[in-house]
Order: sequence, then structure tokens, then C-alpha cells
Amino acid sequence: MSASTLSISFQTWDSPLGRLFIAADHDALRAIAFESNWARIRATLGTMQAQTNPLIVQTIVQLQAYFAGECQTFELPLHLNGTPFQQRTWQTLRNIPYGETRSYSEQANAVGQPQAVRAIGHTNSLNPISIVIPCHRVIAKSGKLAGYAGGLAAKQFLLTLEQRYR
Repeated sequence: MSASTLSISFQTWDSPLGRLFIAADHDALRAIAFESNWARIRATLGTMQAQTNPLIVQTIVQLQAYFAGECQTFELPLHLNGTPFQQRTWQTLRNIPYGETRSYSEQANAVGQPQAVRAIGHTNSLNPISIVIPCHRVIAKSGKLAGYAGGLAAKQFLLTLEQRYR
């Protein structure tokens, strides 16, 4: 099926962090977005239907388990559109263990481009699948929180949640 005829569905879900927008086709999760960045992400996905599908339901079930401290690893098929650097960065984020953090410079090293610290930050800001691709686990070298699509309060909430249940 070509991208132009691919059927992408989306649904909102009221999480402990506020409303999340979840988009998926029948084969893969395409997005989990906060209200603040949904318009930007939606524009990259093209035409969508406001309806659920089995993968969206499965995503919500796993998110509920995550927020309850019962899920540390998401088992969902993902579809990521991006440059090779972006895709490598997002895949590498999934290697950061639950409840741990990595600095932007450590993330740049993990991607194999130690000079790309700012590019890592920018790529994290474009992450289309928040929480499942855990860009919230990347912090400043000083240990301070920096940048998150859902806001720093949401980032702190997620890090605290993971510390509590790890």
C-alpha cells in the first residue's frame, strides 16, 4: 500500500500528563504527541481519520501500564519518518534503560557523532513518538532538565515515575 493510500487513524487519550494524541496505521505506531506539538506532527502524517484501531488500543493499554509502573519496555511496532541521523538518534534513545538518564553529549557519543550535541537536542525535539521513544531520559550535562515537547514539568514527572518503579 502506498503512503498516499495508507489509512492512518488517530485518537486522543487523557493521560496523567494531559491529553495525548496517538496516531497509527494498521501496521505501526506513527505518533504519540502532546497537545503542544500535535499540529506540527500531524502535518507530517498527512490525511488521517479520527478513529481508533487495534494498534491505538494496544498503545493505550501499554501507556496505562507504564503510568502504573507496570511496563518498562514498550512492545509496539514503530514507523519513523526522518533523516538517517534522526532515525539513528531515535533508535539509540530506546537503548537508554528505564529509570536512567543520559546527557546530550553522551547521546551524541552513542549515536557515533560526539560533535553533534546540538543536533541531538534538535532531533529529540522532533521525536514523533513521545514516551515510547524516551527522549525525556536525555538531560543537560550538569544534571538539569532541558527541553521537552511536553514541557519540563512533564519531563520531571516521567523521570520521577521511572525512578519510583525501577
